[in-house]
Amino acid sequence: MDFYSTKGRIFNIQRFSIHDGPGIRTIVFFKGCFMRCAWCCNPESQKYEIQTMIENGKEKTVGRDVTVAEILPELLADSNYYRRSGGGITLSGGEILGQPEFARDLLRACKQNGLHTAVESTANAPFESIEKILPYLDLYLMDIKHMDGQKHKEYTCADNQRILENAKKLASSDVELIIRTPVVPGFNDTAEEIRAISKFAASLSGVQEHHLLPYHRLGQDKYAGLDRNYALQGIEPPSKEKMEYLLSVAEESGLKCQIGG
Repeated sequence: MDFYSTKGRIFNIQRFSIHDGPGIRTIVFFKGCFMRCAWCCNPESQKYEIQTMIENGKEKTVGRDVTVAEILPELLADSNYYRRSGGGITLSGGEILGQPEFARDLLRACKQNGLHTAVESTANAPFESIEKILPYLDLYLMDIKHMDGQKHKEYTCADNQRILENAKKLASSDVELIIRTPVVPGFNDTAEEIRAISKFAASLSGVQEHHLLPYHRLGQDKYAGLDRNYALQGIEPPSKEKMEYLLSVAEESGLKCQIGG
């Protein structure tokens, strides 16, 4: 079929993940992103171009061009685990909407083979790009990082207006929508900021869950490998107590809230 020959650029396929959707999942990481979040744990995903980075003292090529047909066997390899655990495939990045045709056709192939499909995305793209993937999508994990447009732009290099508008449109679709917020000290870790996001999430028809994802520094070494500075140098991850407090704040919205996701 023609859509099996659609090409895209990825930088990793991670099997046996228990994050980014229910059950055991395989995650396909797309190359390229519209945003530059200060805390990004996959800085090698930001540029669409194929790059070279230093990892453990050795050069590593980041990014490869593939077709749907080429990577589908790897995605299908764990079908038994998906069925037993309620898992499936998640497309992540980068930003999957930077390659909407490839995302659409990869999701289509997965659905054709009976797999549960999810994407992890900020929805910071024309809604026409989102509409392309909806017919083949079960779950949209959408990051909403801040309600204040100016602060959002300061930390991500992008305004949040289109993101919030697309959240409303997505909420009226038939696809399950879960709102997720990376909790980053100094950016959005006050009660007022989390309360505002959760209140907005609760206003979206059909949305039942809000996940708080604690900031971590697991990708910090990658910046040095790309000869880049890490903007949040010295920022400590939020404590367990702080996350539990912010969870209680989010729960005021009436949504089902959790730490992690």
